Amino acid sequence: MTHPATAVGPTVRQRWRTGRWVLLALLVVAVIATVGTYLTAPKPGTPMDPQSTSPDGTRALVTLLRDGGVEVIEAGSVADVERAAREDTLIVFAETGLLTDEDRLRRLAELPGDRLLVEPVSRAREALAPELRADGVSSFTVEPDCDLPAAERAGDADLGLTESYRATSEEVRLTRCYDGALVRYTDAGRTITVVGGSSFMTNGALLERGNAALAMNLAGAAPRVIWFVPQQREGDTGDASLADLIPDQVGWIVLQLALAVVLLAIWQGRRLGPLVAESLPVVIRASETVEGRGRLYRSRRARDRAADALRTGTLGRLLPRLGLAATAPTHTVTQAVATRTGAEPTAVADLLYGPAPATDADLVTLARQLDDIERQVAHS
Repeated sequence: MTHPATAVGPTVRQRWRTGRWVLLALLVVAVIATVGTYLTAPKPGTPMDPQSTSPDGTRALVTLLRDGGVEVIEAGSVADVERAAREDTLIVFAETGLLTDEDRLRRLAELPGDRLLVEPVSRAREALAPELRADGVSSFTVEPDCDLPAAERAGDADLGLTESYRATSEEVRLTRCYDGALVRYTDAGRTITVVGGSSFMTNGALLERGNAALAMNLAGAAPRVIWFVPQQREGDTGDASLADLIPDQVGWIVLQLALAVVLLAIWQGRRLGPLVAESLPVVIRASETVEGRGRLYRSRRARDRAADALRTGTLGRLLPRLGLAATAPTHTVTQAVATRTGAEPTAVADLLYGPAPATDADLVTLARQLDDIERQVAHS
């Protein structure tokens, strides 16, 4: 008896011959995709790391410098910098917050060659650029506004929120660019350049405005560059206080935020909004309102307020009849009323501008006299 399996066998083998090429093609695609992803993925690292391809790294700038013929030596410790330092070398100092030991900073300050300090903390700036002092925060300055060739050739640059600097004395010939965010001076035969921000040199911002040109002009000022980014904290951290490790511009930022909050509170606190007219729930006759106010004055013995209200009402009706303005002087009103009524000016002045009544009876008498004088003016 013949089994159907003999007929099925060739069909399965044929399918395998066809399918294995599909599987092999899928495997090759997967391998290529994996390798491509690995090669193109950002290489992590610390900020300003010359090997990092992340947005805050500087792999792109270092590659451009090397392509331009600049010898870039990567240093991760003070010892590496000391071994490579020479007279014809520019030392780029980045991430100086990791330099906390005074002895190491002193050793770096004694090395030959020019210096480029990128966003230095106060401790490093005082050791490596002692002729400078902080001068507040300079935010988003774009025009160089100076005669420094490196900045003039770069033109507008987006430096972001940076520290600005000034000289400690007038004897220092300091060149200030970008509103003080970039400064340069000469000391002991070496050129010292300090820039208050580092973002324009990173991979993420290098293509904005003239950032690439400015970064290359500053870092490529010498044929040989030591790119110093400490890989770990240098020295004993016991001598470093929290204030030393905080960038100088943080205090200004906090102060500006506090001022903004205070101004916002004042602005919002004074916004009472427009007046809204609301209809009364009931209609009250004018006589009832007058009687109610009179009872209120009487209960509080406010004869002075009641007299002022009576005199103000009388003057408000008399002045138009006399052809006088509301700002007319007292003696002018008194003389005009006396002329129209034939009364003595002294009596008229006492009636219209005199002291408050001492008793309720005097208040009633005042009301009657004001009514009489108003009637006389009206019929004169």
